[in-house]
Amino acid sequence: MNHHTRHKMEVYGDIKLYAGTGSPELAQKISDYVQFPLCGRDIIQFPNENLFVKLHSSVRGQDVYVIQTTSAPVHRNLMEMLILVQTLRLDSAARVTAVMPYLSYGRSDKKDQPRVPITARLVADMIEVAGADRYMVLDPHAGQVQGFFSIPGDVLTGFRMISDHLISLTPHMKDPVVVTVDLGFAKKGRNIAAEINAPIAFIEKRRVANDAKAQALTVIGEVENRDVILVDDEIDTGGSIAQAVNLVKEKGARDVYVICVHPIFSANAADRLATLPVKQFITTDTVPIAPEKISLLKDRLTIISIAPLLGEVIMRAHQGRSVGEMFNE
Repeated sequence: MNHHTRHKMEVYGDIKLYAGTGSPELAQKISDYVQFPLCGRDIIQFPNENLFVKLHSSVRGQDVYVIQTTSAPVHRNLMEMLILVQTLRLDSAARVTAVMPYLSYGRSDKKDQPRVPITARLVADMIEVAGADRYMVLDPHAGQVQGFFSIPGDVLTGFRMISDHLISLTPHMKDPVVVTVDLGFAKKGRNIAAEINAPIAFIEKRRVANDAKAQALTVIGEVENRDVILVDDEIDTGGSIAQAVNLVKEKGARDVYVICVHPIFSANAADRLATLPVKQFITTDTVPIAPEKISLLKDRLTIISIAPLLGEVIMRAHQGRSVGEMFNE
């Protein structure tokens, strides 16, 4: 991705970047890319766990971007995002964009059983009510999450950057095949396979309870004596990936590469992943990974920064330029 050039068509005032406490390193990388500093703010948690936000300077008439991932601690990070957005709106920002590398509650996207909520819709509503004019998000768990927002937004994917990395690896692989962890991910898996010119296979699995446990059933496609690239949008507890790795190994796969955009790695996921016969884990920095979890995976873990992607989209949004043309769309 070529570095941006300064463009004269600026619709609003200057860019102002604000960040919550959810992903400070990513926010700094985005700041470095767009060459605008992160603006000062105070985020204070009182003894009763209420949050208080104060801006260090005015944003009246400015084009403001709030960078905040909503991974764990989910409710702290989500409330920080909402309060920051409302603070900026009340300070008369010309436009406020919520930049969410990872959007929580993405799995709660439909009423798939009686007496359950659609929490992803609730989260979208809260972001709008807080005062966001636009949003940016990477790889939401379900595509229909886009329809929960009434404000315009950019729904991006980190798989393009991961695919670029894979292209450099595939010459060293033996008959690589892309395998999706479930059938619901088939379309994105097919796109990745096309990018790296590899065939595709699928794992059929069935979810058996509400506790995120699922049972992998079978592989649809050929993996025997091939290097397997297992892809999913996020790794949470690592249960599905562990089943998938073991299943393709049982079917005769050679080396296994595990790909995901969102490394949630909750509970003891990193310990579980560390025991798997995986040659390389490739992910992004949409969610910060604790150092102790990184040390468990050691040199098998590759983290690709999505800061250039988000930084470029922020610049294009500010300048009123097409985002689609970045991807020849």
